[in-house]
Amino acid sequence: MVTIADVARHAGVAPSTVSYVLTGRRSISAATKERVHASVRLLGYRASAPTRTPNGAAAGVLAMVLPLRDGMNMPVVTQFVIAVASAARRHGQDVLLLTADEGADGVRRVAESGRVDGLIVMDVEMHDERVPVLLDLDQPAVLIGVPADATGLTCVDLDFAAAGARSVDHLADLGHRSLALLGAPRSVYRRDTGFAHRAMAGFSAAAMRRGVAVTTSPVEHDAPAVRRLVTDLLRDHPALTGLVVHNETSLPLVVDTLRSLGRRIPEDVSVVALCPDDVAERVGPPLTSVNIPADELGHEAVALLRRKLDGEPVQALTLLPPRLTDRASAGRRPVRG
Repeated sequence: MVTIADVARHAGVAPSTVSYVLTGRRSISAATKERVHASVRLLGYRASAPTRTPNGAAAGVLAMVLPLRDGMNMPVVTQFVIAVASAARRHGQDVLLLTADEGADGVRRVAESGRVDGLIVMDVEMHDERVPVLLDLDQPAVLIGVPADATGLTCVDLDFAAAGARSVDHLADLGHRSLALLGAPRSVYRRDTGFAHRAMAGFSAAAMRRGVAVTTSPVEHDAPAVRRLVTDLLRDHPALTGLVVHNETSLPLVVDTLRSLGRRIPEDVSVVALCPDDVAERVGPPLTSVNIPADELGHEAVALLRRKLDGEPVQALTLLPPRLTDRASAGRRPVRG
């Protein structure tokens, strides 16, 4: 099947230019229009159903591709959905939420349905099978997340590598020299999900830079698994004085386990969380945390997509810097008697 990317290569223009010629969304020179139409005729390209109504109006709908997969934290996922929906509503647009894990086929199906103006894609993997389809389609798209190769894409995310590093630096500045990262469930790492991979990489790199001993472990969401993991860590690493938890669901379980083992926070063990601020504030004691700004990321994704729909240039990669809030759970390294 001939794609819009094939037409663009043949005509010597960008895929977006082909889209503008075929949809009339942007003024294009007569010479370029003729070259694109000639390539369309020669290659036999058939455009997908238009995303505009017969009178030229936009469909008024954005698709949010958010497959619900094992290991995802639903309250945080909901924050992203609400952020995207509220930002789209300000522009007079609705959001079509796609939660089935259909991979590349699902992205192509919705893009070619003619029902949406653009796509926001989440739960991005390092080698995501949806990326080649997004590059071939004439549908504007923004990813909340960053694959290993983001060439030709528009991505926005928290700088998770810097977030992992920031948590290490904070604890190292307090004198801690043995830390553990309690991360996402094993299934999230098995999928090579971008945010989890980058946070762990940033944590490990910062530990090496600061000369801090670290161990990293995936964490499941059930209480027995959390209790076993924390108990084993404290037994096998007696010098351990700091935990970084990148798993919102397991945060209260980690804190409860420390208490049940007679470990005080932060007098015996300091805890830093990578999670939305409101999650960190609800745990007792309130946890020092690096914020995951779901609201800001959702609004920025919609703003980028709107600019793409209007034919405006956009920055290819937007990484929000991490912001750490010091609360009651991180203290100076305890002095061992």
